[in-house]
Amino acid sequence: MATESFLGAATTDPRGALGVDEVREHVASLALRDDRPVGTSRVGLELESHLVDLVAPDCRPSWDEIGAALADLPLMPGGSGVSVEPGGQVELSGPATSDVVRAVQALRSDHRVLRTHLRQSGLALSLAGTDPVRPALRVNPGPRYVAMEEHWRATGQSAAGLAMMCSTASVQVNLDAGPRSGWAQRTELAHLLGPVLVAVSACSPWLTGRATGWRSARQRVWGDLDVLRCGPLRGGPDPAVEWAGYALEAPVMLVGSAAGMAAVRSRVSMREWIRGDVLLDGRRPTLVDVDQHLTTLFPPARLRGWIEVRYLDAAPVRWWPALVAVLVTLMDVPAAADRAAQLTEPVRREWTAAARDGLAHPEIARAARACLELAGQHCPDELVPDVARLADLVGAGRSPGDELADLATRSGPRAALLEDCDA
Repeated sequence: MATESFLGAATTDPRGALGVDEVREHVASLALRDDRPVGTSRVGLELESHLVDLVAPDCRPSWDEIGAALADLPLMPGGSGVSVEPGGQVELSGPATSDVVRAVQALRSDHRVLRTHLRQSGLALSLAGTDPVRPALRVNPGPRYVAMEEHWRATGQSAAGLAMMCSTASVQVNLDAGPRSGWAQRTELAHLLGPVLVAVSACSPWLTGRATGWRSARQRVWGDLDVLRCGPLRGGPDPAVEWAGYALEAPVMLVGSAAGMAAVRSRVSMREWIRGDVLLDGRRPTLVDVDQHLTTLFPPARLRGWIEVRYLDAAPVRWWPALVAVLVTLMDVPAAADRAAQLTEPVRREWTAAARDGLAHPEIARAARACLELAGQHCPDELVPDVARLADLVGAGRSPGDELADLATRSGPRAALLEDCDA
């Protein structure tokens, strides 16, 4: 979903600086939109892929090579935008569509077009939650990413921060918030589903040339980062208010200035900056700074006017449409949503176990099998075959990453990186 502008006027104190209450109200006003009823929610998808040089798959393509390959990119038939992440991952960001079938069809077609175009430059797209071969390395020179990397280094999170930026990929699902009266329940459900769908989507067993021992090394990377920036919301009665509190307590990562983008090299919360306890860039923040800060918060489900679900690993072409269909069905079909909340409640706190053990965790596996059966009963007919294949895989106690792990163990991590490139 394209980001909309919500900047508005704010009441300031006599010194002309923003106050904590004004910022809290501002952020809460951006969190969720009072929208159409659940069941008629729009769906927007974002798919990240690792970019691979087919001649030298152990090396990341350079920024110049990526720029040349994308210079004459055709328009995507499904309407997706194309962008490049810090490590050279390519992201397709689909438009908001009226239902999950159209969203999947659009992204599938755009992925095919992008893949075919990149082949002309000897490049390919690999879909997995983590890069199984190459060390984390930033190739995108954008000032935002330079500042992010510096912040991670200065705050003692260099390894996890660089891995998150450069070696991970996901499929993200954007859903309308629904009517205000249901915001708490809907946001809560997005989090309840998290551990189960982390395990179901787990597709990142290898990272930088080694087996990690985790089913989702991608989720482990996120778990190693600052919980105030990347941890889940706790499920308060008003998610908009909770999101505002989350934003106030999270450390500020970067600050724009006349000289460009500067990293914040110590832990300074937005609340501290607003109060003037610490001055960044020699000043207190503006609403522009606050809005920029919101883009550096990465909880598993982020509130952006809509609900952006961020916890699904990217997975090969034969699997990601089913992962999307399961999530959207369990979120958007009322009968399925109510039952899914009951099924996932017992494991709602098991984020770490889901990433480490996946479907080897008995309670998570039990909930996953029931959720896949439920999704198969309620998902659109066009996606039933995809969901049925995934349900069979989950029924056998396996996730998409188990296939990659088997291949990497048998033939090496390079084979796992290249596994999906010809799909």
